[in-house]
Amino acid sequence: MCGICGFTWSDESLIEQMAAILSHRGPDQKGKLIDDHISLGHRRLSIIDLSERGRQPLHNEDESIFIVHNGEVYNFKALRGLLENKGHTFYSDTDTEVIVHAYEQWGPDCVRRLRGMFAFAVWDSNKQELFLARDRLGIKPLFYFFDAPVFIFASEIKSILLAPQIKREVDPTALYHYLGYEYVPAPLTMFKGIKKVLPGHTLTYKEGAIATQRYWELSFTDTRHDENYYATRIYNLLKESVESRLVSDVPIGAFLSGGIDSSAIVGFMSQRMDEPVKTFSIGYEDETFSEFEYAQQVSDLFGTDHTEILIDPYSMDLYENIIWHLDEPMSEFSLLPVYIFCQHARKDVTVSLSGEGGDELFAGYERFIASRLDTYYQKLPNPVRRNVVSTIVNKLPPQPQKKGVINLMKRFIEGSDRPIQGRQMRWQYFSDSSEEKKLYSTSFTSQIESPTPLYSVDKYFQSCNIHDTVNREIFVEMKTYLVDNVLVKVDRMSMAHSLEVRVPYLDHLLVEFCATVPGDLKLKGLTTKYIFKKAIAKLLPINIIHRPKQGYSFPIKNWLRTALKDYMMDLLEHSAIIKHYFNTSYLSKLIEQHIRGTHNHSHRLWSLMTLELWHRKFFGGDVEAL
Repeated sequence: MCGICGFTWSDESLIEQMAAILSHRGPDQKGKLIDDHISLGHRRLSIIDLSERGRQPLHNEDESIFIVHNGEVYNFKALRGLLENKGHTFYSDTDTEVIVHAYEQWGPDCVRRLRGMFAFAVWDSNKQELFLARDRLGIKPLFYFFDAPVFIFASEIKSILLAPQIKREVDPTALYHYLGYEYVPAPLTMFKGIKKVLPGHTLTYKEGAIATQRYWELSFTDTRHDENYYATRIYNLLKESVESRLVSDVPIGAFLSGGIDSSAIVGFMSQRMDEPVKTFSIGYEDETFSEFEYAQQVSDLFGTDHTEILIDPYSMDLYENIIWHLDEPMSEFSLLPVYIFCQHARKDVTVSLSGEGGDELFAGYERFIASRLDTYYQKLPNPVRRNVVSTIVNKLPPQPQKKGVINLMKRFIEGSDRPIQGRQMRWQYFSDSSEEKKLYSTSFTSQIESPTPLYSVDKYFQSCNIHDTVNREIFVEMKTYLVDNVLVKVDRMSMAHSLEVRVPYLDHLLVEFCATVPGDLKLKGLTTKYIFKKAIAKLLPINIIHRPKQGYSFPIKNWLRTALKDYMMDLLEHSAIIKHYFNTSYLSKLIEQHIRGTHNHSHRLWSLMTLELWHRKFFGGDVEAL
């Protein structure tokens, strides 16, 4: 994995600074290309061909085409053979050089032949053209700033911010969406003028203008085969995907939660590797949040070399460092454990496989169940739902454990009361209009360009090419939560420690096949991942396959009442951005209710704490930037 950056003029000092700030993404090598019309920078984490021959930027035979690349192309050996047969010659054994010659041979269409995770930039000196591409699912990040004729790109926003042309300003619309989703949805970023290249898209810069083009879209097929057909194909495709991701010249391991997704990956790895798989799991003293027991069972089953990592609540100094690596606020509760996870794993391995994507492919989240149950709940008269059920459930005090009957009831009612346009993402959205009126200042709301909170969710739901409700909801997940939350978390937390994480469930061949599986085989009744559980029944024990989903969350709601209470109150009380955008008297009321335990405001409070930490990191807490 690597860090890339560049811009469309010559400035050796700036490109060196932009690359240097990405050194955590690539500590092994650095390289640059400077000419009158382009500056490219690169930091390399050496994975394949560790020699100096792999130093980027790499080039074609006559040095007319150069590339900087972040990611891995898993079919590079097959492509290399094809390109060699067409007369291309190579000077390294890297997958990156394959992309150079693929571009030379097929132009922008080369991206359609690549299988893997990637973000790259190709400079074609003959055409005086800069070509950028991001992988189909958005596994690897790519940001840009354009104000003609200035064009700047990088793997992380902090690199772009070093350019003197950038004026640091908060984007109020991005902030509004962050407060609801707890991440910033693409193509927005929290910085005005800086955008994300969308997954499955390319961007071309030439003569002071840019053009974007979509080269891939997830398309669903309305077919019907027997269950064994789907199960067999899923098993074989996932097995092959895992095997293709074992190519590495450095130590490799796996994250193991003891859940179905990571356990299946470890099972396939153990079948292929000649030595015990190095596995890592995390847990807490609060056993309702811990998964050590299940991870150990899977480790014993496959004979892995297993490491357990215990997390305590006294890690806010690490969280402040996490904010710097994220570049923009994201209040995902699992950030801290994943950061620590990667930190410990990097001591033993340089590459790790992980189970991200499995829940999106097979409708694994509880919100899919909630969405299905809601179709029946909505049949109750509105006055009964709003005035009776909601009123009663909202008065119930939250339980301290992660789950529980009351907590689940409160979460279900809260999501169900939100606009139906939010689909299953209503249970993953953490704001509502009534609270916004009390919490947000009028100066803030007046600056928001698109105050319709769930517009993007409904837009994707309506644009999906099939009428199968479950598959349309999966399409929404993959376009929103997966790319802007899950994959951001994994990329930034792993790259913070120079650890490459590979995600076999997001191999586009597996993803495309899963798009042919009917939704009622993914969510069968109230059983999530039905067809996937059937597919791996011969690989994993029944109690692992059918155990409830846990995830990497941590007990923040309890910590904010105990170990982190003073930290929270001090942070929010002295925040310039919160005083500028929010009603602090109403916020004080939320804090008081949470500390007393009458309400669970952990999502709202944690998101505001994260916002303040981000503002301090990137603006020094300066209110003038708002």
